[in-house]
Amino acid sequence: MKKFEAGFGKWVVRYRWAIIIATIIIVAGLSSGVRFLAFNNDGRVFFSKENPQLQALEKLENVFTKNDNILFVIAPKDGNVFTRKTLAVIEELTDASWKIPFSSRVDSITNFQHTRAVEDDLIVENLVENAASLSDADLEYKKEVALKEPILVNSLISPSAHVTGVNVTALMPGEAMNETKEVADYAKKMIADFRAKYPQINFYLTGGIMQDNGFGEASEDDMKTLVPAMFLTLLLILGVTLRSFAGVAVTLIIIMISMLTGLGVAGWLGMLLNPASSNAPIIILTLAVADSVHILVTIFHQIRLGKSKHEAIEESIRVNLQPVFLTSLTTVIGFLTMNFSDAPPFRDLGNIVAIGITAAFFYSVFFLPALVAVAPLWIKPRADEAEHTNLNWLAELVINRRKLVFWGMLALIVALTSGITRIDLNDNFVHYFDDRYDFRRATDFTEDNLTGFDIIEYALESGEPGGINKPEYLATVERFANWYRKQAKVSHVNSITDVYKRLNRDMHGGDESFYKIPDKRDLAAQYLLLYQMSLPFGLDLNNQINVDKSSTRMIVTLKKTTTRELREAEKQGREWLRANAPKSMFTYGSGLSIVWANISERNINSMLGASFWALVLISGILTFALRSLKLGAVSLVPNLAPAFMSFGIWGMIVGQVGIAVSVLVALTLGIVVDDTIHFMSKYLRARREYGMNPPDAVRYSFNTVGTALWITSAALVAGFIVLSFSGFKVNSDMGMMTAITISMALILDFLFLPTLLMKVEGGK
Repeated sequence: MKKFEAGFGKWVVRYRWAIIIATIIIVAGLSSGVRFLAFNNDGRVFFSKENPQLQALEKLENVFTKNDNILFVIAPKDGNVFTRKTLAVIEELTDASWKIPFSSRVDSITNFQHTRAVEDDLIVENLVENAASLSDADLEYKKEVALKEPILVNSLISPSAHVTGVNVTALMPGEAMNETKEVADYAKKMIADFRAKYPQINFYLTGGIMQDNGFGEASEDDMKTLVPAMFLTLLLILGVTLRSFAGVAVTLIIIMISMLTGLGVAGWLGMLLNPASSNAPIIILTLAVADSVHILVTIFHQIRLGKSKHEAIEESIRVNLQPVFLTSLTTVIGFLTMNFSDAPPFRDLGNIVAIGITAAFFYSVFFLPALVAVAPLWIKPRADEAEHTNLNWLAELVINRRKLVFWGMLALIVALTSGITRIDLNDNFVHYFDDRYDFRRATDFTEDNLTGFDIIEYALESGEPGGINKPEYLATVERFANWYRKQAKVSHVNSITDVYKRLNRDMHGGDESFYKIPDKRDLAAQYLLLYQMSLPFGLDLNNQINVDKSSTRMIVTLKKTTTRELREAEKQGREWLRANAPKSMFTYGSGLSIVWANISERNINSMLGASFWALVLISGILTFALRSLKLGAVSLVPNLAPAFMSFGIWGMIVGQVGIAVSVLVALTLGIVVDDTIHFMSKYLRARREYGMNPPDAVRYSFNTVGTALWITSAALVAGFIVLSFSGFKVNSDMGMMTAITISMALILDFLFLPTLLMKVEGGK
């Protein structure tokens, strides 16, 4: 291996021009795949095909319809929806909403299908028509009807009638990637036109489609703002630390072509960018710095010692090839374990970053030294270079106060790790978007004034065709709906029983005593048939009743809930069905909110197992490379402890862990190993090549690799802190937690690892 390392450096210097030309050709070919990349705005991209909650949702949607929607929220500034001018605007918006691409249904208080009986005939008509011509008495009557209707209140009209909504259901065919964006863009243009035309009304835009579109907007915003910010940050850090124009320029070239290669190969492989994988460029930019810095710092150090540039390059490759290879390998392994994530976007993120880091390794050991070999370097030899190091004071502190430092660091590890007990596995997916996004502000207003955002859906089976007309079945559904209406944070329950009760009352001359489930099956069936035959196109009951009338759909809407609260609500609903409903009616709650609510827990469970096996593999690689079982075991502590410490810090400060943080161990495991590998490789070189005792070997490690370690760690921390400024919580949490973890890793590698090595190997 030593002969190969020494010979490899000479070979790179000798064939520098051929390497440069070949690299340019390879980069051009691989990076050209970037043109095939596209954004996937569908929020369902976070769910794997094996996800049981997703499978249950798709089964329900195959029976009924998808619940993809846009909700226009209308808030007149005078606080009264039931005025002629406001109702006319709602009518206009309702009519205009039918023109939204893929629109299949539009519901509002104006086109609500109001029923009344004239002798034996059932009259079904829009609640509001020609609003501008209504009398004051008409307005009062319309308001009274709307506020008595459970289908409308806390869904499309607030109890105080100060806010209302127009809900648009879109049935997108899924044939093109831009369908969600097409619908969202059309709706945003509509709302902009209405805002300009009717300044006396505040308009808000929310709904599932707007959430999905927000994923794409967040990804694009991060690509436009955070990638340039990352470049500027790295430029500043490298300029201050390397103090070499050529060194900074070469490093920026390496990280740039590594990023382009990762994205280009992803494009060639047909991958799509999504809210998680769009972070890949920032992560590649950040991680690709490390290899370049280690090689460059050693080159500069050797030149200052008096060697020629070519000799310095050869020596740098000789001492860095193995640790750079090992750090790249372990980082790639860490990111590849993200393929075990239950959320496909994190799989894509891991694969793209793994490709970029692999490319960065080859560019760093081939292209970088070849470039340095032909580039001018204005670095002069320095007589005191052998003794000069900015971290010499730290080395002496660690060596001379080793016991105090060791026990102090051990106490710090235990203290910070104890914060894990405060962690709560929880999420709020509306809060994944911060206040800079219109969707978040609109949803907050909607939940404060109109209705909730999260839903639990049930397909309640009767057990036989036409069974939904059985009074016993309807009575059970009614009890279930009423039970849910009493639960905390439930704002609305949409049940077919409300239609039956209304029809029964209206067919008895409006007598309120008949506002109940019909007591005969044939009567209920007649009412339903009569009603369905009178409904206009687009407002039928196909979204609530299946074809053979054996099952109905009940939708529970909740507001301001966390994923833990959603999981608990669904669990309690399931227990109610098991205890109070026939066996045929028992089912699990479904809906996108439920799938989201379970994804964090599923992801953590899958990633913990993957991280364990990654740790085993990485430990085996380190033990083999270090040729010491004892030192391989020693390396486990500074590699595992940073993740535990960062989780503890997060538990103390934030307390809530969601889907973003669930991949932290896998994401950081390969990264935090890097500093340990570089420090221990220099330590072992001092022990084996130069025969130094443990304290002197620690001093040698600080002098040779200490500067590179804090430079690379500073770049990594800065890069992930830049990511923490994302407006999308998945990205910002991941960025902040990773920055904390890398910071903890550097502290452990500088303070705990050296003292641990001296304690294990003898500190005299």
